[in-house]
Amino acid sequence: MKVLQYFFCLPVCLFNLVSYAQKKNSSIELHIHKTTERITVDGEMNEAAWAQAETAGNFFMITPMDTSKARVNTEVKMTYDNDNLCIIAICYLPQKGPFMVESLRRDFNFGKNDNFIFALDPFNDLTNGYTFGANAAGAQWDGMLYEGGKADLNWDNKWISVVKNYDDKWIFEAAIPFKTIRYKKGITQWGINFSRLDITAAEKSGWAPVPRQFPSVSLAYTGQLVWDQPLPDPGLNLSVIPYVLGGISKDYVPNKKSHFRREIGADAKFAVTSSLNLDLTVNPDYSQVEVDKQVTNLDRFELFFPEKRQFFLENNDLFGNFGFTNIRPFFSRRIGLNVPISFGARLS
Repeated sequence: MKVLQYFFCLPVCLFNLVSYAQKKNSSIELHIHKTTERITVDGEMNEAAWAQAETAGNFFMITPMDTSKARVNTEVKMTYDNDNLCIIAICYLPQKGPFMVESLRRDFNFGKNDNFIFALDPFNDLTNGYTFGANAAGAQWDGMLYEGGKADLNWDNKWISVVKNYDDKWIFEAAIPFKTIRYKKGITQWGINFSRLDITAAEKSGWAPVPRQFPSVSLAYTGQLVWDQPLPDPGLNLSVIPYVLGGISKDYVPNKKSHFRREIGADAKFAVTSSLNLDLTVNPDYSQVEVDKQVTNLDRFELFFPEKRQFFLENNDLFGNFGFTNIRPFFSRRIGLNVPISFGARLS
């Protein structure tokens, strides 16, 4: 009798797991087709590929209420070629007038700028992905998504975008190289969602409906991006960034010689597989990394500053989220403080 109970329990558990992992908006689909036409990223939609592309519209309101269609109209089209994923979004204005933009800095404050962003789930696992977008003035937004919808905006990569403004709308157009992102070879469906924030209308909307208590890039609520054919292997995905640094300093003291500084090094990133990356660094220089915000610490506890060095950023959620807010077994910002880094390697 016990054996029968065990066999009965196993299918029930498996059924619960499958039901839990099921995507909410899998019936919402956008079909994407390959083009042989050269796409110029200019925000003007002059290419025939855009006229032939399927349109994603009829957005759902997320805030202030998530129970109706959006009042502000947004349309999105997508296509691709051998090298890039191309997207164009037409963001119609509810009324003529200036758009609301607070900053031209990259990775701007989402809630204080009219913007359009979208979330990609290339593995269709509802867990890891990417987010790209821009505000109405053209400032870029990009980051890595982890744990189903948390965004790491310290991840910055190479892609092209243009925003063009008109009296009744603004248009966002972008080309994202396939080498910029990781994706699973052979699959024809990715998770995707588009989000629009219009401050004048006090409305945030999404192509696939998202409950207002969740971020608009939540991967559990993405629709389906259906490719007309499986994407090929992106090939040798190798990026090498060398650097040469020189400097001179002099103390104006008698018989004191000038001090010359000469440094050379390089960073390299190699995609071993679609989900396994090798990062290498030799004599790294982090002088160009964005500086931390200055904070006055009046207690006896150390401050936690976010990691911004590119070598440590990709897949940093594998270790960075262990422990508690003030107790972390692994904290990469300590690496290289007391002992300079000569070389390093990371496989993740």
